[in-house]
Amino acid sequence: MTLKYGVLALVEARAGQEQAVADFLAGAQALAAAEPGTRTWYAFRVDDDMFGIFDTFDTEEDRQAHLTGAVPAALAEHGPTLLVRDPDISRIDIMAAT
Repeated sequence: MTLKYGVLALVEARAGQEQAVADFLAGAQALAAAEPGTRTWYAFRVDDDMFGIFDTFDTEEDRQAHLTGAVPAALAEHGPTLLVRDPDISRIDIMAAT
């Protein structure tokens, strides 16, 4: 596995929606698992209201497919009620991994 490409997305839950965001992210694992080009996918919590997703890909094409896939679509649909603002999404290049 040659992981060269990644996506880091940070999201901030609206007040009172923290558990709903945590549940949403846990449920999104199945969507990411169904994408053949997504090699690893992590959902995490930074603090009380800040959450994130980190995923990795072998190719730029796989990363682009993910960015136009089911997880971002679900975020776009549910984000306005769950999140303070749109997700902060960064494309990253992986320099080293173990």
